Amino acid sequence: MVRRIRVLVIDDSASVREAMTSVLSSDPEIEVIGTAADPYVAARRLQKEVPDVITLDVEMPRMDGITFLRRLMAQHPIPVVMCSSLTEAGSQTLLEALEAGAVDAILKPRTDTHQQLLEARTLICDTIKAAAGARPRRRPEARGTCRAPEPKLTADVILPRPREGGGSGSGSGSGSGSRDGPLTRTTDKVVCIGASTGGTESLREVLEALPANAPGVVIVQHMPAGFTAAFARRLDTLCDVTVKEAEHGDAVLRGRVLIAPGNRHLLLQRSGARYEVAIKDGPLVTRHRPSVDVLFRSAARSAGANAIGILMTGMGDDGAQGLLEMRQAGAVTLAQDEESCVVFGMPKVAIALGAAQKVVSLADVPAEILRLGGR
Repeated sequence: MVRRIRVLVIDDSASVREAMTSVLSSDPEIEVIGTAADPYVAARRLQKEVPDVITLDVEMPRMDGITFLRRLMAQHPIPVVMCSSLTEAGSQTLLEALEAGAVDAILKPRTDTHQQLLEARTLICDTIKAAAGARPRRRPEARGTCRAPEPKLTADVILPRPREGGGSGSGSGSGSGSRDGPLTRTTDKVVCIGASTGGTESLREVLEALPANAPGVVIVQHMPAGFTAAFARRLDTLCDVTVKEAEHGDAVLRGRVLIAPGNRHLLLQRSGARYEVAIKDGPLVTRHRPSVDVLFRSAARSAGANAIGILMTGMGDDGAQGLLEMRQAGAVTLAQDEESCVVFGMPKVAIALGAAQKVVSLADVPAEILRLGGR
């Protein structure tokens, strides 16, 4: 019998503890071993039994989640997933938590509609499974009923494959080199990056190392809706490049980094001689929204050999097929190596597919971007 992932839920709200227990218990691979109303109760529980993953509220009485997280990471690192409400203050605190060692973040489950409940279950349970495989590092203390899983959709639902033997039609952003005229040709490179668990801090390391004239970068980081804007603003204060949450029609320019908004798909498309992004709604693709596969497929079609694809840390296989499509379209493709990944899932699948031309450490990613993108 396969051992289930043991989870401790820490939240001061009894209704949230109940909802989280119900959501997690609906997955046969997960077992909730207990709940705690605050970090002091949790600390006593940890003396008796150590879980595989902890879900941790941000705002709690007696001791806040960030303080508890920092003490935990300094003494006994355990994969921690932050569980937060969608607020501006919560977004900023959540970023502090990720910097302090939390491996991922989820929104507290919403059950407004049946579809929201199903998606919440999918995202929360997948996040817990990813966290269970993470390798958190010790850090010095600084300041229900089992249900069938939702179908795993591919990028076809957002960006269908062209029909065999047929024309590709006249849709915008198709990126067909055969129809390029003198006024639409471009040699500008565009860098497309996909990341999930462990990606927030890994992306910070990469972007902080880029100069102000670095090639344009488009990123899909699996992150809850509402938090990507704060994440982008935080990176913008730390980096020489400009970082912002992507908006529909934003141009991809040198020195600019666009991050897909949480809960929306992001596509790369051509507009004359420049690249821009499109933001679209749609179902979960490879169980994610935004999906790396959607971005990478759009890059393969719109940019071809002008694109650079990089797949970084994360669980599952989102982005692996898309990276292969980018390579087949002439793009240069990279995957992060196992040693530097928090979770060696997405890059591992891409390497096995033959999608990655080169496997690189996290520390080497900035140099590769500059080498391949010019200047």
